[in-house]
Amino acid sequence: MHSLVIRKLGAQEYAPVWKAMQSFTQQRSTSTRDEAWLVQHPPVFTLGLAGKREHVLDAREIPVLKTDRGGQVTYHGPGQLIVYLLLDLRRHSKGVRQLVNATETAIINMLAELNIQAHSRPEAPGVYVGDKKIAALGFRVRRGCCYHGLSLNIDMDLMPFTRINPCGYAGLEVTQIKDLGNTADCELISDALLRQLLQALHYDKLVFTESNHLPV
Repeated sequence: MHSLVIRKLGAQEYAPVWKAMQSFTQQRSTSTRDEAWLVQHPPVFTLGLAGKREHVLDAREIPVLKTDRGGQVTYHGPGQLIVYLLLDLRRHSKGVRQLVNATETAIINMLAELNIQAHSRPEAPGVYVGDKKIAALGFRVRRGCCYHGLSLNIDMDLMPFTRINPCGYAGLEVTQIKDLGNTADCELISDALLRQLLQALHYDKLVFTESNHLPV
């Protein structure tokens, strides 16, 4: 039976969570259970491995961190749900493309529950409503295991996105669930998304931990 351990970490600074993901992935064994970490970050711009600093147009007071995930530049802030997926892809015989497709499918199906019609783009990972991006994806794979994950805009200040070229695309607009006429809170949305991830990634059950701390 494949179970997915869920950690609801609340509000956390970006760097410690990133370092904890690296440590978890480095230390895990073939018997380590897969985990999903739910978190929100204070304002931060992150550059992926393909990220170019010129896509950060006007950082001002918001820190810019170079990370080891895939992709270009994005913004994280309060009111955005982040789900970091720490999975053994070999256990499920999945490649990166299958992981991305399954994650996008889970987000699209969750949004459909909220009566929001969304879609993916083969040439640009993420989930879109019309021409506007509502969710971003970025992963890193080491020794057959992945970390990093997805960010979903729920009810946040979108202005910082205008200070970057989101995902490296000049003029790309973003949107969020609140602006699409749905007032569901983050807890309800996160639970719905976890149900869809359970199905899309072919887990048998979710196991919720009592701890809201990063694993050591």
